[in-house]
Amino acid sequence: MTGAPPAEVAAIAVDVGGTTVKGALVDAAGRPLHELAAPTSPADGTPVADVLTAVLAGLAGRAAASGLRVVGAGVVTPGTVDETTGRVGFAANLGWRDFDLRTHLEQRVAVPVAVGHDVRAAGAAEALLGAGRGARDLAFVALGTGIAAALVTGGAVVSGATRAAGEIGHMPVHPGGRPCTCGQVGCLEAYASGAAVARRYAELGGRPGSTAGDVAAALGTDPAADRAWQEAVQALALASSTLTMALDPALLVFGGGLGRAGERLLAPLRWELAGLLAWRAAPRLAAAELGQDAGRVGAAMLAYRAAGHGAVVERWTTGDVLGRRATSPGPTTVPPAARRVREES
Repeated sequence: MTGAPPAEVAAIAVDVGGTTVKGALVDAAGRPLHELAAPTSPADGTPVADVLTAVLAGLAGRAAASGLRVVGAGVVTPGTVDETTGRVGFAANLGWRDFDLRTHLEQRVAVPVAVGHDVRAAGAAEALLGAGRGARDLAFVALGTGIAAALVTGGAVVSGATRAAGEIGHMPVHPGGRPCTCGQVGCLEAYASGAAVARRYAELGGRPGSTAGDVAAALGTDPAADRAWQEAVQALALASSTLTMALDPALLVFGGGLGRAGERLLAPLRWELAGLLAWRAAPRLAAAELGQDAGRVGAAMLAYRAAGHGAVVERWTTGDVLGRRATSPGPTTVPPAARRVREES
């Protein structure tokens, strides 16, 4: 089935983040109708999988109350994710190893579930509806607490032989350099992630407790901020040159927390990258356009395509997927009782 679904259907889109599980009920035009959010690691110790189940169940309940039929759910998560089987090979921050996430969820919530990688899903959304519109060869780089990329070649998102394509945060940029949380040294993530920039700023005498956003805001007025930022840009330029030579992308799109710095990041990065590419032009650099909604939009795309309604996704517009939430004024925290939904089934 590839045609347009009836107007009364919806899909559930869930983005599992390091601090928050964010879900939305999305109509066939890509518009978010209802939203739910819950802390990824609640104070009461509820496992992440149960929090995720509660968000799915809560949104399924919202759909039923609104007279909507849910055709499926798209759940995107960090880690090593096999989109074909729905298994998460390893997600350190979530405590998952060789976890059959799709089966776990489908046994608890009566909705077909498609599982995807959060950054690959966000990259697919940016390629279709964001800064990557019209480009068939690009990389979407998410610069957050960690770093990962979605690699798009010939219009297709690459997942790799072990479903770990795009883990550029652990690409060595300075052999023998700073230790990384992964156990290696000199990784890009140890220099250019949001956490790394903030940590380096503090080491250089910057204000304790500052974020990467604070460092960006202090550029040009604080020498410690300037140096920490420049070190991050240089590391990112090295990684970008490797991506450029390996993939020959037309475009590099930068999202995540550091991506929101816009030209404060892109202007020096263009200069550094051009200096590393002696015999060819650098690809175009752009800031992501979908922002924190990219994961949710990508999850919704995944849900509709898995349900056989891929044609409707191709008709979505950026305005619709980022439009004002007409039914719900903002995210609603999942009540603790919702965590028990279908736990006994």
